[in-house]
Amino acid sequence: MIEFSYARAEDAPGAIGLSSHAARPKYLGGGTNLVDLMRETVEQADALVDVTGLSSSIEERDDGRMLIGAAAKNTAVAANRAVRTRFPMLARAILSGASGQIRNMATVGGNILQRTRCTYFYDDAGRCNKRTPGAGCDAIDGFNRYHAILGASPSCVATHPSDMCVALAALDALVHLEGPNGRRTMKLVDLHRLPGGRPDVETELATHELITAIELPALPFATRSTYRKVRDRASYAFALVSVAAALDLDADCRVRDVRLAMGGVAHKPWRALKAEGALRGQQAVRENFRAAAEAELVDASGLRDNLFKIDLAKRLIEAVLSELAGESA
Repeated sequence: MIEFSYARAEDAPGAIGLSSHAARPKYLGGGTNLVDLMRETVEQADALVDVTGLSSSIEERDDGRMLIGAAAKNTAVAANRAVRTRFPMLARAILSGASGQIRNMATVGGNILQRTRCTYFYDDAGRCNKRTPGAGCDAIDGFNRYHAILGASPSCVATHPSDMCVALAALDALVHLEGPNGRRTMKLVDLHRLPGGRPDVETELATHELITAIELPALPFATRSTYRKVRDRASYAFALVSVAAALDLDADCRVRDVRLAMGGVAHKPWRALKAEGALRGQQAVRENFRAAAEAELVDASGLRDNLFKIDLAKRLIEAVLSELAGESA
């Protein structure tokens, strides 16, 4: 049995202080991922710092920004009227993410930091560089239907499992952090790392650093946004491919601006910047949506079981953008 201590923090400085006294601490939110990993001995924390006492508020600011506390429950965010009206892709992504019971427990901060659901990561009989650096990666030649087609490396082909993070990436969300060296803010798209040779290092968080809030910048055309997820079963399944998109059209049905991100395809939520660049100024028609998808997936590389994802991602981008443009998807 692995022994660990438990302490509840009232605020971010308190959490950081409690964390700094342990060798292998973990911040505990809803526990929907961390507790499972500890049961499987994948995570071996010697101290749990309960951070559910951090802010759970969902606030609209006068300048159009929205600030969501890290302890806000996923259910509360998805049900919030302002989120549903101003950022519908985010509400839909969260509702696609898990069962109602899990959404009632899971926190925003924990959702962002959840770890991959790769079978070999959870199975200590399998080789996994993310779990044990230098061990190898059994997924490359094993069952890899759910694995990455973008940004992977010879060390790891796992994908990030979050639906919510895909929408946050498309919305240019900012992550508010606090740690022993003070406070800072970074773009969500910069928080998660691609695997390279160190897939065990998953984020840019510093030691003992903590997510305190998520900021959504004002984005008026995000009211015209959606999230679509393709999965193997209708509920409680991780994405094969998902797409979050927002579209802004001018009077001539040209793309004035666009936001696009994908899930289920990479080690991190994948912001489709090539596709966005290819679309701006173009007519909002299927041919152009397909061309933009082709541009984004030009460097995609599949494995034995997941080659289908490349064409699936292209088709899904085309369908989602066509839906937003008012065409029949």
